[in-house]
Amino acid sequence: MQTLLKNIAFLGLGVMGYPMAGHLVQAGYQVTVYNRTPSKAAQWLKQYAGGVAVVSPAQAAKQADVVLCCVGNDDDVLEVALGPQGAFSTMQKNAIWVDHTTASANLAHRLHAEALARGFSAIDAPVSGGQIGANHGQLSIMCGGDEAVFSRVQPVLSVYAKTVAFMGAAGAGQLTKMVNQVAVAGVLQGLSEALAFGLQAGLDLEKVLAVISQGAAQSWQMQHRGSTMVAQQFDFGFAVNWMRKDLGLVLDEARRNGARLPATAMIDQFYGDIQAAGGGRWDTSSLITRLQK
Repeated sequence: MQTLLKNIAFLGLGVMGYPMAGHLVQAGYQVTVYNRTPSKAAQWLKQYAGGVAVVSPAQAAKQADVVLCCVGNDDDVLEVALGPQGAFSTMQKNAIWVDHTTASANLAHRLHAEALARGFSAIDAPVSGGQIGANHGQLSIMCGGDEAVFSRVQPVLSVYAKTVAFMGAAGAGQLTKMVNQVAVAGVLQGLSEALAFGLQAGLDLEKVLAVISQGAAQSWQMQHRGSTMVAQQFDFGFAVNWMRKDLGLVLDEARRNGARLPATAMIDQFYGDIQAAGGGRWDTSSLITRLQK
């Protein structure tokens, strides 16, 4: 462990942040957490002895070498970073802000500039791997910012990740996560159509999955979601509501940079159909429900 980065603040104890902060305690870091719902922080404290919970982001960040953030969207990040009790008001000189939230590249640029003006650094570091990856410390983290700062904080992030990669200047981490979400959405739609086709053809889909998962069609989604899709189980995992938020960021960025994403735009609307049917909290693999009679 780098002695200069021993005190950690973690803001946001949702399905991702809760286990991520826990891994840091288990690795020997001094961890102070803040969560908007205090009862969740109290639950976390019972599970991870040695951590500390406080009542504001500012209080959490005051003595931290690294402030990690994992909240819902751009507005949530702005609140915990720059709000009246935001972390930026108390962060120490030479500390490092790391945002694990999937947010806009514009926000990453803003926070990077704001941090520099205040004498510390900012890294945008969205994650991929879902709740399973967070629970098992096997996330993939894509980072944007200053490479020297990334090198300093990489050992901290590696506590709950299997891959921590530097992608470029501020915003590059968020843009890489957008690429990830475009690919995930496409894979899930393809898998949904494949399984719906197999069902209509009268095939034993568990046998189908066992065979095709050993060939070119194999994917993380097939491995972890294929059987649950067949069983119509969606009450877990990465929620449709959050995927729509992410795809909204993607489509906004595409309008700015001129990228053509016709399939992504269509799948975004498919997720809108699922929301309208009451499935906003379902896992993203619920795309298959649109295709079944």
